[in-house]
Amino acid sequence: MMKSLYEQMGGTYTIQGDYCLPDLRLSEEDSRPIGVCGQRRLRYLKQHHRVLYYNLLTSGKLRDYLADTEERAQELFPRLVKQYAQWAGLTEQLKAEKPTEWVQKLSNIRIQINEIIYTELIFI
Repeated sequence: MMKSLYEQMGGTYTIQGDYCLPDLRLSEEDSRPIGVCGQRRLRYLKQHHRVLYYNLLTSGKLRDYLADTEERAQELFPRLVKQYAQWAGLTEQLKAEKPTEWVQKLSNIRIQINEIIYTELIFI
């Protein structure tokens, strides 16, 4: 009897009654977390880029793609906060002398950086 393409590639079957059912297994799940940015990217792909979403989903690369997006966002955020804080003149001296002003400026910087990350990584 000639082997099927599935058997030629190393697949096996289990006989149940009159049927031969392929022994299928899901690939191992990626243990990297998908945080807020990854989930927002997922929602954006589902709503606006369905072809890319389904291509990633059917190829089994969606979780890796979302985890990579999350990692890039997590790496970018602190680096940009540090740069923007230097440009805005946020110093330890300002923090000690005028803590309220320091917190306001830092909050504004964080909001700006979130918008940058969403524009550059999430909503593209």
